[in-house]
Amino acid sequence: MEARRRSSTKPVQSLKPTKTVSVDEDLTKASDALPLPLHLSNAVFFTLFFSAVYFLLSHWREKIRTSTPLSVVTYSEIIAILAFVASFIYLLGFFGTDFVQSLILRPQTEVWNSEDDDEVADVLLRKEDARKVPCGQALNCSLPPLPPPAPIVTVQKVLDEKPVTVLTEEDEEIIKSVVAGTTPSYSLESKLGDCKRAAAIRREALQRLTGKSLEGLPLDGFDYESILGQCCEMPVGYVQIPVGIAGPLLINGREYSVPMATTEGCLVASTNRGCKAIHLSGGATSTLLRDGMTRAPVVRFGTAKRAADLKLYLEDPDNFDTLAVVFNRSSRFGRLQGIKCAIAGKNLYLRFTCTTGDAMGMNMVSKGVQNVLDFLQTDFPDMDVMGISGNFCSDKKPAAVNWIEGRGKSVVCEAIIKGDIVRKVLKTTVESLVELNMLKNLTGSAMAGALGGFNAHASNIVTAVYIATGQDPAQNVESSHCITMMEAVNDGQDLHISVTMPSIEVGTVGGGTQLASQSACLNLLGVKGASKESAGANSRMLATVVAGAVLAGELSLMSALAAGQLVKSHMKYNRSNKDVSKASS
Repeated sequence: MEARRRSSTKPVQSLKPTKTVSVDEDLTKASDALPLPLHLSNAVFFTLFFSAVYFLLSHWREKIRTSTPLSVVTYSEIIAILAFVASFIYLLGFFGTDFVQSLILRPQTEVWNSEDDDEVADVLLRKEDARKVPCGQALNCSLPPLPPPAPIVTVQKVLDEKPVTVLTEEDEEIIKSVVAGTTPSYSLESKLGDCKRAAAIRREALQRLTGKSLEGLPLDGFDYESILGQCCEMPVGYVQIPVGIAGPLLINGREYSVPMATTEGCLVASTNRGCKAIHLSGGATSTLLRDGMTRAPVVRFGTAKRAADLKLYLEDPDNFDTLAVVFNRSSRFGRLQGIKCAIAGKNLYLRFTCTTGDAMGMNMVSKGVQNVLDFLQTDFPDMDVMGISGNFCSDKKPAAVNWIEGRGKSVVCEAIIKGDIVRKVLKTTVESLVELNMLKNLTGSAMAGALGGFNAHASNIVTAVYIATGQDPAQNVESSHCITMMEAVNDGQDLHISVTMPSIEVGTVGGGTQLASQSACLNLLGVKGASKESAGANSRMLATVVAGAVLAGELSLMSALAAGQLVKSHMKYNRSNKDVSKASS
């Protein structure tokens, strides 16, 4: 390549890829024209801006209270408005331009790399020394363009053993800054404007800090923008969980292919066998009993009598309509259904129940509860709100209140399995299943003091479906509350089996349901997003599918136990003959 110097004042590229420095460039800063140092000027205008805003808002609030027109202004308000406009113009000029450019150009290096005059001089000297063309031909000395900085390649072995993460020298400086603690790891996304690049830099910094390799944890192939601010903070990769399909599961005359994300061998195969037995017997029937998410704040009074006064007020039917109007302001879909109170001395627990549309609804009900608490402060000023959640809800914990009252969706699902299907597909008998269910799921669970655990393995199916469809896996605790019943019918020829699940907590919008993989699984079930026909229809349908899948899983596992096939099947399907460690290396 031929490099020719066109002018001695031509801008010269620095080693930093985002800045250009001219040899004759005047390094005087625009901020030097300010009468005060830059940080003091910023502080003055910040103070002026917020003081003016506070002054105007407080005065306007008083005018609204006294029904004074806002157009009537005083001299002090005129001065405040002028101060507001002046400070706003200054702050907009100081910060606005860089902010808009950051949205369009996404600057990446200037967040950390501020070069002073000495560094600029060093860059120019290094460039002069890097010339490869002789300078003896008059004054036409050429500077060849510098090649781009060589990338630093971090090799990550997935399956194809290809390097997938490329870090430039610019990234290397940021990594060193994170390792040194000068740049917080949690701020990378906001400073870089590139979520995947932030994850790569954080990952490399973590490996250097811990001395442990993350080889095998994938980084590429994931949309990190989709989880920013809602699903996961400070990501360094993602975990791969295989998704299997059980079905078709025939419920209420409709077939579903049920996605299950799990690493437990036999689980999908066993559930699939249960789906086959149900389908061959004419399908299952699933009925929604209740639909209402709960939140229970705890409040405290000076005396137990005052706590009792609020309890009586909330349980008075004449007050419900007023409270419902206050609660329902928080959302288009949140509708208050009832309030159940429990008192413990001076402390009162208020369990609110409301519908939440197609969302699981924890945030929705919490906002409505906050509205009611603010409203109650007027008549009960001595009420002290100790916490928006007082564990009387109860979320992510086994609790009798959920088992008895329900939480989320309460569903019962049943099927009659023909005797010949029990013998040919499930390899057991109706009598054996009924007896084993009584001894294991009912008597055995009672002996263990189980709370909502009168089943064989409902949590297995619930968790697998939850992970696949973007639900909160921690809510499998109460969502797996289930009692499995079996009974011989039709003169003992056929088997009636049912599962009753009072607290299935699911949603088809919000949270992890919007991620690409989980959204695809919801789409497979036909319940992706919010229902356009009836609010909450998709989430209710998903709850019935969960109950139906649990029914299939219970039927198959109990049959394997009754036939003595459990150990044999797990040895066949849940044991790997390959040395995974050698295979991965």
